[in-house]
Formats: sequence, C-alpha cells, structure tokens
Amino acid sequence: MSGATAGRPFRVGLTGNIAAGKSTVAAVWAERGAVIVDADRLARQAVAPGSAALDRVAEVFGAEVLTPEGELDRAALGRRVFADPAARARLEAIVHPEVARLRPLAEQEALAGASPERAIVVHDIPLLYEAGLEDDVDMVVLVHAPADVRRRRLVEDRGMDAAEADHRIAAQMPSEAKLGRADLVIANDAGLAELRRAADGAWNAILAAAAGGGVEESSRVRVDMHLHTGCSFDCSSDPVAVLETALTRGIDRICVTDHNRISTALALRDRYPDRVIVGEEVKTGEGVDVIGLFLEEEIPKGTPALETCERIHAQGGIVYVPHPFATGKGGGGSILPAIEARVDAVEGFNARLHLQRLNDRAVAWAAERDLPLGAGSDAHTLGEVGRAFASLPPFDMEPASFLEALRDATIHGRFSSWAVHLASTWAKLRKRLPGAPRGLVTAAEGRG
Repeated sequence: MSGATAGRPFRVGLTGNIAAGKSTVAAVWAERGAVIVDADRLARQAVAPGSAALDRVAEVFGAEVLTPEGELDRAALGRRVFADPAARARLEAIVHPEVARLRPLAEQEALAGASPERAIVVHDIPLLYEAGLEDDVDMVVLVHAPADVRRRRLVEDRGMDAAEADHRIAAQMPSEAKLGRADLVIANDAGLAELRRAADGAWNAILAAAAGGGVEESSRVRVDMHLHTGCSFDCSSDPVAVLETALTRGIDRICVTDHNRISTALALRDRYPDRVIVGEEVKTGEGVDVIGLFLEEEIPKGTPALETCERIHAQGGIVYVPHPFATGKGGGGSILPAIEARVDAVEGFNARLHLQRLNDRAVAWAAERDLPLGAGSDAHTLGEVGRAFASLPPFDMEPASFLEALRDATIHGRFSSWAVHLASTWAKLRKRLPGAPRGLVTAAEGRG
C-alpha cells in the first residue's frame, strides 16, 4: 500500500473475483459518498462501436464476435477467450492499454466540481492484481468468497452453464492467492445483510486510513497468536484455509504454532511473509508446552523446558508460554519457576481452556513480573480460528518490534465449544488411517 499524497484524492483499489460480491460493496460505498471508477464500464467504453480497439478485436477474433449492428457480442467473445488462455491474453493486450488510458480521464470527470484532496476514489478493478495495478492505489480492499460459493452463484443466480462458470473462475488468479496481499478483506459467504455490514465496516476503515495517511497509522493489528494446521498431529485444517479464515474474520496476522513441527509454518510464511509468524508448540521433556515465535529451526520434542527456552533465544525468537496453569499441557504452572527468567510473554487468554480462572491466573502471574500478554484461539479446526487474539500497535515482522508492540496489546477472546476436543480426537484417529492428508508442501505430522 502506497501513501496518499496531498492535493489528490485517496485512492482505493476494490477488487474481487467473479461473483464475489464486489459490485454490492461498491454500491454501498457510493451511498456513503465514494467516487466510483468502474473498470468494467471502461472496458466496454474501450470497445465501443467505431473504436480502434473494437476493430482490432474483430480483426483478431473474427466477425463472429460482433453483433449484426456492429457491436461487440460479449457472450460470443467470452466463450472464445475464457476457455483459451492464449486467446484471453490476446484480448487483454488489446483492451487493457485502452482502459489504462481511460482510467485517469474517468477519475478526472468523476471529480469535476469536488475537492480532490477530500475525495475518496474507489477504482473498481476485477483484475487489479493480474494487471499489476496494486501500486497505483493507496489501499487495496478484496471482496472474497470461496470458489465453490462463487460457482453456485454463477449457475443459480446468473443462469450460467456450469462448464462456463468453471472457465470464468479458472481464468482469474485464485482469490486465496490475493488474501495475503490485500490491506482489507471483506468476506462474502454469509448473505447480503452481512455483506452490507462488512462493507460499512470497511468504509469506516477507509475513512480512518484516508485521514491518517495509511491503514497502519490508523488501526491496530489483530494477531491470533496460537493456532494449528494439518501439520499438527491432532489437526486436519488446510494451512491456506487457516490463513484465509483468519483474514476473513478480521485477523491480520497469525502465529502458526504446530506441535513440534515448523515445516508448514515456514512454507506458509514464505508464501505470505506479511501475514504469518513462524512458531512451534514444543512438548518439553517435562510434558509441558512452550511456544517459540519467530523460529527458523525446529526444536525436538522432549527437549527440557529450560533448554527449549535457550534454543528459542539462540535463534533470536520469543519465548511465549501458552496456557501456563492448565493441567496436563500446562503442567499447572509447575515449570514456571524453572523458566521464569527466560519467559518473554504469557498467553493471557486461550479459547480452549473453558475455565476463565485458568486464564486469570496467567494474567496475574504475568502482571507480577511485568510480562506482556498475548492471546490465541489454540484453533485445531477452522471454526475456532480468531476466537481469541491480541490487538497490537503496528509492528515490523521481526521479534523485537513484535515484543515491543505486545507491551501495548489488549487481549480479546471468547471460549470455543467443548465439542472442539472431539474434532481434535477425530483428527488424531484419521491421521492414523492409510492415505491420511498431510500439511502444506511435505510437512510431516507431529506425534506430540
């Protein structure tokens, strides 16, 4: 995201794949006072009858893509290009430069009579990332819905043939690949009323960003500091789906803390470096969990707790103690005296503990030692992601900056259902079956 410049409008790039609901969001923002510049409208203008671009399209694709009146037959052209990537590239080479020429003219026309420095211009661009236009705006908002939801909308709501719907969806960069790049994500999988509420919330964030010169200066960062992926022995969640779910629930970054493994966290971090912190929940030799954050090297299961902390610090990482007073995995606080001098932060809310008094004891223990607090869902299923998080000032993705921001954090959370433990048990059993799914890339599952 680039910063706004004095004397010109604050520009928002609104994007989303086909049938994601982007047009609805644009309509809501127009009601709130946004100036909308619609790339689809410009694309139609670019190939208007008599235009050089339309003549070139007819030359490349033949007269059959024109109506008897000499206009572009968009349906006929769509059938040609959405099933043929090479043909689509030829079409884009004709149309995209003309749309790029028209865009600033359209913005200037839309702003006629307005004060540019006070305006918010929303450039509605379906192929914003595909066209490499994210640096042309101050902020990118992605409207996201899973591919199966969008396919159903195309078939049921728009009457599109299923094969054509699949071609249209496949022609665009997967929406999931855009999640880690957008400044804001609006989820659209819960109905129109919820989408309009989410659009209003995003608009408020845009207003704050426009006033402050950027998202980072006007809002805090939400981090779910403790969650799992299919790399953990008791979780079956697809890693990318975990991140996608977090982002659609307003969580900005996640700490992937799989049991005794970091391979999936590393791979996910490499794909989404601005969204993922690499962690490991180590089952120590005492049978108690200790989390290391910002790790690059895996710490073996069974390493004594004090040595675990030392290995975390040797990597420049952060020692984060999860659920310290839980029985079993937390040891009821038994290892705290031995590692107290090595602890950097304490989990003040764990959504899987169910007993608030256990979280309260962790908060009190940290306060007595002036240690910062974090919070995490401890999610082992997608439904749990984001149920607890820390809200921090903006920070760089490195340990010292994160730890400093954590000192000014507020923690939030609500308990997950007791039933989530049944899901973990099922995941353990399922992974013992032949052909069991594994984590991202070649991540091995822990057995901790």
